[in-house]
Amino acid sequence: MDKIKCPNCAHKFDVEEALSGKLEAQFKAEYERKVSEQAAKFNAERQAFAKETEAFEQKKEKENELFQERLAKHIEKEKEVIQKSTQEFFEQQLKALTEENEKKKTENRELKAAEISLLKRENELKEKAEEMQLYLDKKMLEQQTVLEEKGRAKERELNVLREKEYQKKLDDQKKLIDEMKRKAEQGSMQMQGEIQELALEDLLTTSYPFDDIAEVGKGTRGADCVQTVRNAMQQPCGKIVYESKRTKNFAGDWIDKLKQDQITAKADIAVLVTETMPSDMERFGEKDGVWICGFHEVKSLSFVLREMILKTHSVKSSQENKGDKMELLYSYLTSNEFVQNIQRIVENYDGMINQLNSEKKAMLKIWAQREKSIWVVQENISSLFGSIKGIAGNALSTSNVLELPDTRVDE
Repeated sequence: MDKIKCPNCAHKFDVEEALSGKLEAQFKAEYERKVSEQAAKFNAERQAFAKETEAFEQKKEKENELFQERLAKHIEKEKEVIQKSTQEFFEQQLKALTEENEKKKTENRELKAAEISLLKRENELKEKAEEMQLYLDKKMLEQQTVLEEKGRAKERELNVLREKEYQKKLDDQKKLIDEMKRKAEQGSMQMQGEIQELALEDLLTTSYPFDDIAEVGKGTRGADCVQTVRNAMQQPCGKIVYESKRTKNFAGDWIDKLKQDQITAKADIAVLVTETMPSDMERFGEKDGVWICGFHEVKSLSFVLREMILKTHSVKSSQENKGDKMELLYSYLTSNEFVQNIQRIVENYDGMINQLNSEKKAMLKIWAQREKSIWVVQENISSLFGSIKGIAGNALSTSNVLELPDTRVDE
């Protein structure tokens, strides 16, 4: 490596080092100069920016002041406009309210005047109504005697007419009943007898479902039906023959024929059910060994006779070959005491039926009387109200009390 000797101090150093140091110093000086220039330029720019910032702030502050002034002026102007508009609105509202208030006052004055007029008119009408009421009361008092007399006379006439009308209706009904009775009597006697026969069979079948009820066919000799009495063990205990008759007259040969039918049927008891009793009998009873009764008595009589057969069979079964007791039993069954016991039972039964029928007739009579009384009251009210209405006219207002009541009668 080449070295250079300093002429002053005789120091030797390398050429490259000398050159590099020189260059470094040169570059460093150049760098420092540029840095110094850049710093001076930066400082200048910073000062300029600071000045511009200060100027901008001053300008901004000034513009803000101007803006605030303009805004204040604008607000003041708008405030004046709003105040003016609000004042005009309130003035209009006040004017409208004033006008409406005046209108209301005028209307109130008119209403008060109308109210006063109505009160006067009402007082006048009340006075007229009181005068009219006094006049009507006076007239009604004056004519009350006349009206009562006319009402009584009219009622007497109506009663006479009603009596004649009822008598006429009663006569017509009697004629109609007589005609219907005559036509009914002219009907087929055979059909009437068959109806009673069927009713008798149905009664026995319904009352004694465990007994045998045998119908005797038409055209066959013998009684109408035969009842075979059975006990709780379904053992035959005896027989009852029934003959049904429904004619006006009681024939004397009916008893003999029924006794023959009893023998034929090998029955223990014979019963003749007839609509017409023999001339010497008013009620049911025994005649010549045959029991005779009406259809309404057959149920009670059959019950007693059936019990008698059941007890007789029970005695026979428990005391066979005891002729004395059988004779005593037969004597009892054919005695007046037994007949009276049976009559007493049937009489009580008939008494209850008659009592029930009497109660029904009494209630029907009471209802008819009440209905007639209601109609009489309705007609009197209608006549009285019509007379008063004809005198007073429209001055008499309609009243529910004076109106004609409902003519319907609850059934």
